[in-house]
Parts: sequence; structure tokens; C-alpha cells
Amino acid sequence: MLRISIRMARTKTFFTMKLSTFNLRLSTNRGQAITLAAIFFLVISLTLALGVVTPVLNQTESVRAVARGAESFYAADGVSQDVLYRLIKGMSVDVVETLVYGEGLRASATTTAVSDGKEVNAAGNRESFTRKSKTRLAEGTGVAFNYGVAVGAGGMILQNNSAVVGNVYSNGPVTGEESNLIKGDVVSAGPAGLIDGVHATSSAYAHAIRNSMIDKDAYYQTISNTTVLGALHPGSVPQATTTLAISDSKITGWEEEAAAGGVITAPCPYKITADAVIGPKKINCDLEISGSPTVTLGGALWVAGTVLVKNTATVKVSPALGDKSAPVIADNLINQTSSSKIMLENSAVFQGSGSAGSYVLLISRNKSAEQGESEAAIEVKNSVNGALLVYAPHGEILLQNSIQVKEVSAYRIRLKNSAEVLYESGLGNLLFTAGPTGGYVFDKWREVE
Repeated sequence: MLRISIRMARTKTFFTMKLSTFNLRLSTNRGQAITLAAIFFLVISLTLALGVVTPVLNQTESVRAVARGAESFYAADGVSQDVLYRLIKGMSVDVVETLVYGEGLRASATTTAVSDGKEVNAAGNRESFTRKSKTRLAEGTGVAFNYGVAVGAGGMILQNNSAVVGNVYSNGPVTGEESNLIKGDVVSAGPAGLIDGVHATSSAYAHAIRNSMIDKDAYYQTISNTTVLGALHPGSVPQATTTLAISDSKITGWEEEAAAGGVITAPCPYKITADAVIGPKKINCDLEISGSPTVTLGGALWVAGTVLVKNTATVKVSPALGDKSAPVIADNLINQTSSSKIMLENSAVFQGSGSAGSYVLLISRNKSAEQGESEAAIEVKNSVNGALLVYAPHGEILLQNSIQVKEVSAYRIRLKNSAEVLYESGLGNLLFTAGPTGGYVFDKWREVE
């Protein structure tokens, strides 16, 4: 009995040990399974997470790239538009113009001359994202007058009740007698710019403004005794000086066109007192138009002397020229100080061809004012009026009494009595019969990167 009890006890102990070993193995296997399952779940989760996050990150980067690219594009477009505007308007442009829009965003435009115009290559860059464009301007077929009055370094002087209906842009001072009216903007450009004694119905821009009435905003370095109804902008950078609308080379081209139509050498002075058609033609001496004739311009007219138009004479552009204009140029190549002048007086009338945008353009190449002398290159007085443009790039234009002209440009301009300049916006597309082209017009644009 004792032996049986011992055997049973040993057997029970053996089975108990076997069972414990089995339970231990089972627990170990179960722990490994759970661990493997956890690892497997983690791998699956990471895979799924990466599958979701990666496209989101890619999409975010794509959006960022698009935004940076857009910023670069508009930066390039901005500097390009600035340069194109100045080229079309005849303003000065550096070979390379650079604009900085803020931290990390900048653009530049490079202007190069090509066979028939100008090419502007612009590039904008933001954090290595670059966009580029190329714009081509072709030479235009006309001359753009962008201001009712455009003045060189000699400046503009308004006296008595004279006025300007339109904008004034001067490279020199603009001075009046405290009440002279300018119905538009007034700009006296450059570091010595001065506006003194005028009433501007729009804004004024000058280094110094004094004794004036400005209906809108004033941009200046110094100001005194001036009423400004709009905003004040102290410390403003002066506007850049600009060139006048017609270059000497263009005028020379029109002279060549006139001479190609034939040369009149006698009688001298050459007088027209009856109806006549003339041009293109060169007259090798002074020209006088008087009485009541109608003189029709068939093309450019070059007078190698002084031009006098008086009484009730009418000078007009031939209807055959359509919407084009005709220049009359006073230019005595051997005397551009006391000769090469134009004088208009009494009730002379000037007419276009009958089509919109057609004018008579009178040009004097007299250089007296530019050389510090007192001769007026063009003098317009009494009741002269009509479709008339007057231009003296190196001399003074004197306007007085009850006259009206559509546009006036000169080295120096003086208005007296009740003279008035009445600007018409259509002058921006002024065309001529032939000769060299004028200004620039948009040709084509494309993005190159």
C-alpha cells in the first residue's frame, strides 16, 4: 500500500510537471503570436500612413511650387510691364532694370535693340523658382504725344490768364502767377524740379512746390504756401526726366522725304497768296503765306529758312492723306539761331485732312533758347486756332493772345495773355505721310521658362 501511494504521488507529480511545462510553452507561443501580430499591425499601419501622408506631402510641395512659380511669373511680368510702358511712352530705360518685391522675390528685365524694334527679356525668381518671358516691340508708324504740354530743361512759364487743358510734363521748372490753371497733372521732373504759382486740378510732382493750389495729391521734398486738397507725400522721389516725342533723326527723315519731292529755289522769299497745293517739297529760302488762300499740304514740307503764316490764311492736310498728318519744318542748316523760325499770327486756321487724328505739325529747329539766347523758335499769337501741333525741341515756343493749339512741346514754353493748350488723347496714335517710324508698338509675347 505504501509503494502504491508513493507511485501514485510520483505519477501525480510527473503529470503536474508536464502540465506546467505545457502551460509555459503555450504561454510563450501565445506571447510570440501577440508580438508578431503587433509588429504586423505596426507595419501595416506605417504602410497605410505613408500611403496617405506621402501624397499629402507631395501635394503640399506641388502647391508650394505653383505658388512660388506664380510669384516669380508675376514679378517678371511686373518689371516687364514697367519697362514696356516706358519704352512706348518714350521715357528713359536702363539696359537692365531690377525690381525687388520683398524678401526672396526679385525680377529683372534686359532690353536689347533688334533689327525692327526692341526686345525685353524678363525673369522673376522666388526661392530658386524662376519664370521668364520675352516681349518684342516693333517700331511704330507714328509719334506719340503723351502730354498736352511736354517741356525740356528750359521749363514752362505761364503768364496772365494762360491755361493748359491737359497734363504737363516738364524737365525744368513750371511757374505761373498764382492763378494759372492747369487742368490735369503737373510734373516738374528731376532733382531741381519746381512748381510755383499754378493751380492744378489734379496732382503735382516736384522736388519743391510753392505758392500753388493742388486739387488732388502733392508729391514733394519741400512745400510752402501751398493748399493741397488731397494727400501729402513728403519725401517723394522726384520723377525721372524724359525725352520729347520726336527725335532729331525722325525730323531729318521727314526733311529727306520732303527734298525727295523736289526743291524750290526761286523766287525767294517764296510767297503764297492764292490757293495752292504743295508738298512733299523743299523750299530753299523763307516761306510766307498771307492773305486768304487755302494751302493744301500733300506731304512733308521743309523750309530752309523762316515760315510766316498770317491774316486769314488756311493751311490744311490733303484729304488724300486720310488719317495721316503732315509736318512743316523750318530748318536753315547754316543758321539755327536767328533763322529756322515759325511765326503764326492774326486769324490763321489749321485743318487736318477731315479724318480723325489728322493734324498740321509745325516744327522749328531753332536752337536759340537752348544756347541761352532770347529768340523764340515758334511764335503763335492773336486768334490762331485749329488742328495744330507745334514742336521746337531746342528752342522756345511763345503762345499768346486768344490762340488754341492741340499739343505743344519745346525746350522752353511761354504762355501769355489768354493762350490755351487743349490736349486731345488721340494724339497718342499720330501718323505721318512717310519718313521714319515713331515710337514702339506691342508685337508679340511668349513665356520662355
